[in-house]
Parts: sequence; C-alpha cells; structure tokens
Amino acid sequence: MKNIKIAFFEVSKEDREYVEKSHKEKDIVLIEEPLTPESAQRAKDCEIVSVFINSKVDAAVLEALPDVKLIATRSTGFDHINKNDCTARGVRITNVPYYGENTVAEHAFALILALSRNVHKSYVRTLRNDYSIEGLKGFDLNGKTLGVVGTGRIGMHVIRIAKGFGMHVLAFDVHQDIFLSEILHFKYASMEELLAQSDIISLHTPYNESTHHLIDEEAIYKMKPGVLLINTARGGLIDNNALIQGLDKKIIAGAGLDVLEGEELIREEKQLLHHTDESSAKLEELLKNHLLLSQDNVVFTPHIAFYSQEALERILDSTMASIESFKQGALLNEVK
Repeated sequence: MKNIKIAFFEVSKEDREYVEKSHKEKDIVLIEEPLTPESAQRAKDCEIVSVFINSKVDAAVLEALPDVKLIATRSTGFDHINKNDCTARGVRITNVPYYGENTVAEHAFALILALSRNVHKSYVRTLRNDYSIEGLKGFDLNGKTLGVVGTGRIGMHVIRIAKGFGMHVLAFDVHQDIFLSEILHFKYASMEELLAQSDIISLHTPYNESTHHLIDEEAIYKMKPGVLLINTARGGLIDNNALIQGLDKKIIAGAGLDVLEGEELIREEKQLLHHTDESSAKLEELLKNHLLLSQDNVVFTPHIAFYSQEALERILDSTMASIESFKQGALLNEVK
C-alpha cells in the first residue's frame, strides 16, 4: 500500500506529543493554525486532513486541497464543515461521535455547583481580602428538578450524575429512550413542561437549523422564575438578547456557559478593533457578549467542557482509528 499523506490542523503542544508518541506515522504533517484557504497550501498534496472546530471547511478550502479525499474532524459536532461542498467533490467526512460524555457532563455540574453554591463569587470576594459570607447563601441540589434538553450520551450521563445528587429529572428529546428513562428514573416531558417546572436547565443538543435559538425570549418567559441555565453544547442554542433580558428581569437567576453565541468574535477582538469595515452587527454581538461576561451571576468558561487529558486522548485515538480504517478501504465514524 502506498503511503498516504495526512495533515492535522489546530494541533496543540499536547496533541503533537501524543500523536508523535502513540502514532508513529511517517507522513503526518502537524500544523498549529486552523485550516483556511491560505494555510491549506501546507497540505495541498495531502489526501487526508484532520481539523478541529475553528477550521471552516468549505468550497474555498477544498479548492486549495485538490488531493483531499477525507476530512476527519476531531469533534462530535461538524457544523464547521460544509457537507454539500464535500459531497460535490467526493470528499468523505468522519467525526468523533463518542469521546467525552462523562467529561462534558462533569463540567456541566461544575458550572451548576459554581452557581448553586456561589463558588465564583466567593473566590472573587476573597481576592479582595473580604471573607464575609453575606449574600453567598446557596441552595441544595437534593430534591431540585433538573431539566435536561437532549438525551444523547452526554445528556444521559448528566442524568446519571443528577440522580446521584438526589435530583428529580425531566428530559426533552425528539427521540425518547423509554427503557433508559425507567432504569434511571427520569421522566420525559414536553419542552413547555420542562421550562415551567425545572429549577435548573442544562442543554445537550446539537446545533442545527431546528435548534438555532432554541432558548429565545418566548422560551425564557415560560421558565420557572429563579432558574439556572447551563449550556455546554453550542452557543447558538441560546439567543443572547433573550438571555440578557431573562437575567435582567430575574427570571434567570444565573447562567453557566461554556459556549456563547459569537464566541469566535471574542477571540478576534483585537483584530476587529483595527478593521473599521467590520459590520456593525458583528460589533454589536461582541458587545452583547461582553455584557454577559461582566455579570456576577454568569459563570463563563472558554469552551473547555471537553478539555480533559483522557478526553483528548480518546479524540486522537478515535480520529486515528477512522483514518486507518479509511486507508484499509472501510470507514469508521462516517458523517452521512
């Protein structure tokens, strides 16, 4: 079999060390920056290209990769890849369907506990040498109702953890697993019921046209006053305007966010400030994000729910397994 050249984009130092140690491929090119039409020049003779979530794979990128036959994303979500453009060029796509159900679920509960017990507020206060406890009273999770939107692998793991805390669980999903609901002792409900009855709502759905702004103004006004809202899935599931309004009106007592609509703009803030031709809509979105991040009842982590050592190793192992299967004439984890 001839050697097939492979390029990995968005490679961290840890990625590089693990790949070089565990997968001694001679024809792997490891590139730090995301895949763009410009950076694609470094992989123009590669048949397999692996990317992460900050690489936008579209017609322009594929045009710069004339030999590519497989795009292997090291993520579960693949909304950063234009499937139609790939199909038109005969390029196949794989993802990592299962790598961090416990990892992301644990992070969701880290955000829940930070809010329910005022961990973040306490920490900031002690930095000012203020050790008073006034205003830091929290609440128990035991006996509270958790609403889980999306009962895939991550959502189910969240439910398992919640039951360990003694919580009641309501779940919403278009595909219901009644068997597991009986085993884990949770109840499927309509979205309206879940919004109205949950003390905490945690989102675990993919992002697509049907879930865009799943949590909008209408949804927030249906929520139980004082609810906590947790999002470790995708930023676009929540309408920022509606979230700010819900916080201002105290319908939402706190938000734990690992993702945020327009989060890519925060990373590009310095660049935006030096480009006067950027659209006012992008600048407005950036300001909204900053307004959210400045509120003391919002806990924001920079898209790290997936980011544990074990999960990163599973991602790389799964990606390499997909690549190896492709080289052998089969294909694991193909995105259809």
